[in-house]
Amino acid sequence: MADTPAFVMGAGGWGTALAGVLATRGLATRLWEYDKAYAAEMQATRRNPRFLPGVELDPLIGLVTGFEALAEARAVVLAVPAAHLRATLERARPYFRPGQLVVSVAKGVEQGSLLTLTQVARQALDGSGTGFKVRLAALSGPSHAEEVARRVPTTVVAASDEPAAAREAQSLFSTDRFRVYTSGDLLGVELGGALKNVIALAAGVVDGLGLGDNAKAALMTRGLAEMTRLGVSLGAQRETFAGLAGMGDLVVTCMSRHSRNRGVGERLGRGERWEDIKQGMLQVAEGVYSVESALGLARRQGVEMPICEQMHRVLYGGADPQSALQALMTRSLKEEGS
Repeated sequence: MADTPAFVMGAGGWGTALAGVLATRGLATRLWEYDKAYAAEMQATRRNPRFLPGVELDPLIGLVTGFEALAEARAVVLAVPAAHLRATLERARPYFRPGQLVVSVAKGVEQGSLLTLTQVARQALDGSGTGFKVRLAALSGPSHAEEVARRVPTTVVAASDEPAAAREAQSLFSTDRFRVYTSGDLLGVELGGALKNVIALAAGVVDGLGLGDNAKAALMTRGLAEMTRLGVSLGAQRETFAGLAGMGDLVVTCMSRHSRNRGVGERLGRGERWEDIKQGMLQVAEGVYSVESALGLARRQGVEMPICEQMHRVLYGGADPQSALQALMTRSLKEEGS
């Protein structure tokens, strides 16, 4: 495995789809799966029926359950859900090397610490007494795994505080069906990817209640305003939220049949409880957890996020979706820019 140029940490739908993008570029890629039995099944059948059904794995993708191949990888892709990222990185820490490109592709904000996922990675790796620095980037934008895996044209953005790292991530992933732009606003790109999942839950509630296009368009537009307001207060660039990682990702997540967050919201709108919905879910709907972090950041910054607040009431406060809608519609009247 000494010539392995890429290591994808996390064999969910998104990690598997991105491993396929890398393989399309001719890169031998190791795809890490924590469940040894399932990794063996994937290796034998060349499929990922649990998370990406109907897609055959490229011959250049090899399944692994250890981290040895990570040490020689040209780039490491972090596709582990936010809740498990820190613990996974701490296990893998001895295999990272100085200067390695590490690209975060999951979307979320860590609960408790309220750190973005590249901030978690920096803390878990560089803040551990190892004495080395990795180069961090994030990849985000409107990109459902089901479509990326089938080579449907997709456009995303690679962001980093280091321009060279953003360009390297851009080069690593770009194909004739997967176009990558670059950005220097790492914080904004990560926040856009995390916060849009909360708004997508609320958009699903609108669908579940059968409220129509007017209500959903308003919800998405005001949701984008909330995302932007919080992001700018934290130091992100306003323009980022009008781009692929903001509005682009928000639109696809609120509208698509593939969206787990929108789907969970729709079930909530139809009267189901989150405690019951989650019992049958294999993959994570990150917005359910990001809503806690979003409100934590908003309260710390003194920023109003009424949609997030009502979504939290529905998920964790026992609020009826209709009463949450009523609370939003009867707020004090304001100028649109506020």
